[in-house]
This record gives sequence, structure tokens and C-alpha cells, in this order.
Amino acid sequence: IMSNKASDHLYKLVKSLSKAEKRYFKIFTSRHTIGESNNYHQLFDYIDKMSDYDEEMIKEHFKDESFIERLSIAKSRLYEAILKSLDGFYSNSSVEAKLKRTLHCVEILYKKSLYSQASKQLRSAKKVALKHEKFTSLIEIQVWEKFLIEKDNYEEISEAQLDDILKQDEDYLGKISAYVQLWHIKSKLFHQLFKQGKARSAEEIKKFKSIIDNTLDKVVFEDLSTDTQYMYYHIYSAYYFAIGDSNKSYKYLKLNEELLRSNTLLFKEEPNIYASVLTNLIYVCQQQKLITEAMNYLETLRNLPEKLQLDTNEDLDLRLFASTYSIELTLHALTGEFQKGINLIPLVEEGLKLYEEKLSAIRKASFYFNIATLYFGIEDYNNSLKWLNKLLNDIDIDKTEDLHCFAQLLNLIVHIELNNERLLPYALRSTQRYLTTRNRVYQFETIFLQFLNKIIKAKDIEQEDSAYATLLDGIEPLEKDAFESNAFEYFDFLSWAKSKRTKQSFATIIKSKYSD
Repeated sequence: IMSNKASDHLYKLVKSLSKAEKRYFKIFTSRHTIGESNNYHQLFDYIDKMSDYDEEMIKEHFKDESFIERLSIAKSRLYEAILKSLDGFYSNSSVEAKLKRTLHCVEILYKKSLYSQASKQLRSAKKVALKHEKFTSLIEIQVWEKFLIEKDNYEEISEAQLDDILKQDEDYLGKISAYVQLWHIKSKLFHQLFKQGKARSAEEIKKFKSIIDNTLDKVVFEDLSTDTQYMYYHIYSAYYFAIGDSNKSYKYLKLNEELLRSNTLLFKEEPNIYASVLTNLIYVCQQQKLITEAMNYLETLRNLPEKLQLDTNEDLDLRLFASTYSIELTLHALTGEFQKGINLIPLVEEGLKLYEEKLSAIRKASFYFNIATLYFGIEDYNNSLKWLNKLLNDIDIDKTEDLHCFAQLLNLIVHIELNNERLLPYALRSTQRYLTTRNRVYQFETIFLQFLNKIIKAKDIEQEDSAYATLLDGIEPLEKDAFESNAFEYFDFLSWAKSKRTKQSFATIIKSKYSD
């Protein structure tokens, strides 16, 4: 019996279908489910019209239908029918799908003793698999080639050819093994990076270094498949980003972008990879103040579907929304073009609502933080506080530790700007507890918390000015510190301190940094 969760899966699956997929489902079930297709269509149509899933409404609506007595079975069969129709709809959608279909045909022909036809299909499949570097498919093809050799009791093959088959197997398996090893390293690296953020101490650098040591030292780059070469560059760009070496991170990202651009045929079916490289390249360009280059890469990212001649799908739409809008908000916040960023917020809110359940915690937190920064930049502190509260209250701390840390600090600044003198001491104590329990009281945070204590105790303008002067003197040297500079990547605390010291607006100070 399907559980409530499974029922919700059926509802979500129905709602995820495009018009073309729905039309194909109706045709498919009419042809392949004689006798039950009417029930499928009725149940499908009713669920499709629901704004929220409600089992009781379904039972009430179909109370006179015989299938309602076994609704769980009907739902389960409908779910399976939808998946089968999608399998048919997308049977030619990728090289992998075509290869699997060909190999199924090989199996059918082999079992019918049509060996020469099976062999012909295998030769065709092998050419395609080699061209697109589909090594798991090549292993399957080799298995069927072995079956064909064995059925003739080895009459049609020489020892040298058997040795060649072994070499091919070892080559394919070696390339798969290298990919598996590097994927594991990459995932451990990103698990650490996404959870805790960039290294803020020598000990944290050692943690990142320990992940990539040993295994990568043994890798011969030229022996890797193209997708594993991508993984190799990806690991090093992420590693250098994590330890704060943006120059080397930029170097490996550029190498990866060139690799992808030279092998668009191999990566056409994986646009997310290309999008990810461009996104990371834009981010590092931002760090190095290469704003024009960053904007050029953003344009390339936006035009990726046209460049790769891709059919759009929800996954690609989601990733392009998350990447392009997040980048654009960040660029506007970074350069002080706050109003341009504000103008994008209605579109961002629409996307957040549409993709809310499918966006990762870190992506949502990043959007919330950027929007809070933009509102802060136009001195709309109440809206800034609203978005910070969404981040601090609605996003899992353990999944976004770095962003939570700096959101807490920005939250304190907003309370200063709002003159929330009664709330500020409580907010400060809460932040101090958070940073202590998370072991995040680095030099920047220590200086900042000391400043806040002075601001709270300040009795006049002169004491406030003195507190801002001390803050500025304390954090200015940290901007170029390898471990402490990370603090300024999320929010320009230094420009804010300068704005308070010089009595200029935050936006004016930031824009002056990027003016010719």
C-alpha cells in the first residue's frame, strides 16, 4: 500500500509534467493499458487539477467508481504508468539512453540467435560510446562481445585479439576507477567547504590539504578521460578557493572553462557542469575585482542553452535561475549598484516561490543574504532585517554555518542603523553565544564584538566616533590577511566602518572603490 509520502510523490510527479509529457502519457496509456486507461486518465486529470494534494477529496470525487476501493493500488499503477511513458518519451533524449536502448536490442537479438545482427548493433554502439567517452556503456558492450565469442567456442578469435580485449577492459575500468576516486575527493572537499566555509586558520587549511593529498599526487592527467580531467581541475580550483588563494583558483577555473569549450560535444548533455564552472569563475572574478570579465561570463552563462543547442528542462531552468540571479545580485551588491539589485527582487521572489522545495539550503541562504545586503545598501533597514530573519530562522545552521555567522554580524549592524538600543544588547549576547559554541571567534569577529560592546556603552557622539575609529583601525589590516579576508567576501564591513567614520553613505564608499 502506498504511504502518504508515496501519495505525495504521485502528486508531485503529475505536477512536474510538461504539456508534451502529459499528451504523450495519454497516448501511451491508451495504447498500452487496454481496459485500465480510462481509470488512469480520470485519476490523472483530477490530481493534475488539484492545487494541493488531498486524499479525502479524491475518495469523495470517485466514490461511485470501482477502483476507489483499491485506491492505493490504482495510485501505484498510475505512478508506474507515468514513469513508463516518460521512459518512452525520453528514449532518445541522450547518448546514454540511446546506448541502453541499443544494448536492449542486442539482448533481444542474441536470445533469438540472430548473432550477426546483434554483432552489427554492438559495433554501432561501440563507435558512439567511444566518441562520447561512455566507459560504463563500453564495459557493457564488451560483456556482449564476450558472449558472442563464447557462443562459437572461441573459433573466430585469436589469442592476440583476446589480449586486446583484456587491454580494452583494463583501460575502460581504469578510467572509471580514476573518475570514482576523484569524485570521492571532490565530494569530501565540497562537503567541508559548504558546511564550514573557507579556511580561517592553519589547522583548517591542513584539513582541506589532507583531503586532496596522496591520491591526486598519483594521478597522470593525460591518462584521464575528459570528464575526469574536468574533475581534476575542479578539485584544484575548489581547493585553492577554500584556502584563500584566488589567483590559483582562477587559473584552474580558466583551464576548466577552456577544456569544456574544446569538448562541447562531450558536455552538451551535462550543461550543469558548464554552468557550474562559469558560476565559480564569475565568483572568483568578483573577488579579484575583474567586474567586466565577470559580467561577460554571466552573459555566456545566460546564453548557455543557445550555445549548446539545448532543450530546456526544469532542472536546467532551476540551475540557471539559481546561478544567474544569485550572481547578478552579488555583483550589484559588490559594486554598490544597490537599486539595480533591488529591481531584480520581484523576479527572484517569483523564482524562490516556484523552486522553493528544490533549492538547497545554501542557495536559499545566499539569496536571502544578498537581498538583505541590497536593502541595507539603499538604507531600507526594516526590509534588510526581514530577509536576515528569514535566513537566521528558516535555514538549517549546520548546512550554512559560514553564512549564518556573517548574517548574525550583519543583523547587529542593522540594529545599530535602526537605533534599536534596547534590542542590541540581547542580539549581541545571542551572537556571542552562537560564535563561541561554533568555535568561530576569529580575529575579525573578536574585534567586531569588542566594537559592539563599546557602541552599546557609548554615552555621546564622541565615544561613538572613537568606537568606529578603533573598529576601522582594527579590521583594515585584516582585508589582506589570508585567513581573515573571508569575512569581507560576504559583506563589506570595512566600507560600512568607513562610511560611519567619514559620515558618507555606504553606497558612496563602495562605488568609489570601483570608479575609474
